[in-house]
Amino acid sequence: MNTAGSSAARTEGAGTGPPAPRRPVRRSPLRHPAAAPSAVLAAGAAGAAYLYRTDPHEPGHLLPQCPFRMLTGLLCPACGGTRMVYDLMHGHFAEAWLDNRALLLASPYALYLLGRWAWEGLHGRHWRPTLSPRAQLIVLAVAVTWTVARNVV
Repeated sequence: MNTAGSSAARTEGAGTGPPAPRRPVRRSPLRHPAAAPSAVLAAGAAGAAYLYRTDPHEPGHLLPQCPFRMLTGLLCPACGGTRMVYDLMHGHFAEAWLDNRALLLASPYALYLLGRWAWEGLHGRHWRPTLSPRAQLIVLAVAVTWTVARNVV
């Protein structure tokens, strides 16, 4: 029995003829590196437009309440952030400082990260910022310290 002939017979039909035509790969525009930062910027602009006309210092608005504060009665590290942004948009810098000092000081860095993310996305590059474990520990320590400090006073 010729084993070489039988294996050739099994593969005889495979690989003959022209190769199958390749379909062009269609990529969804939602997968483009600029899609996510653009969506975040659009949502932020829509939120800012609503917030500009809605005073969070007054009751009767559709702005969400802090779930941490609703459950514990304590201020979280971000409590006052909505009021801070409202006051900044209206040029009330002293009031924004009183609403949330930590967020006000961190805002330029957050805006830098958003801008860099959008810039890289518009240039077709995916970008994901990373924090070292030490930096993560520092951020956590600052958040805990700020939470304790603002709830003790």
